[in-house]
Amino acid sequence: MTTNFLIKALTTDSFHELMLKNNDELKLFDAAWFTVDAEPGYPCRVSLTDAKIGERVLALSFCHHNVNSPYKASGPIFVREKAQMAKLDINEVPEMLRHRLLSVRAYNSGKLMIGAEVVQGKVLESAIDRQFQNRDVEYIHIHNANPGCFNCSVYRA
Repeated sequence: MTTNFLIKALTTDSFHELMLKNNDELKLFDAAWFTVDAEPGYPCRVSLTDAKIGERVLALSFCHHNVNSPYKASGPIFVREKAQMAKLDINEVPEMLRHRLLSVRAYNSGKLMIGAEVVQGKVLESAIDRQFQNRDVEYIHIHNANPGCFNCSVYRA
């Protein structure tokens, strides 16, 4: 049985105030503007697309798993300067995930990791389905496997 899923991006609201700051002001937040110099290379966690060469992206540390659990986690992410939040259809996988090696991390209602695997993005649906076959899995986080950076969350649809 295949489990329907919904991938969710981060919201633009989370970054609105930082987007208004210059690099000197961003130093106080351990953040900085970068100009994209390679594609792919700067996946945006709001638009769920790879930034284009010449675009500006905000680089910052973000607490993507802000929970009361040993698995509370933060790490570096990029957000495109003019990003619009991705609103994906059920079972839709963003193209930016297709060409990456991904870490799929499954969590239960206690916010504890109870499953994990590494897959190529082109077969992400099968990994999501495998993890959701465990009825104790509440949600999944997708990370880039090599650098370890958070990309997005996945929920049962």
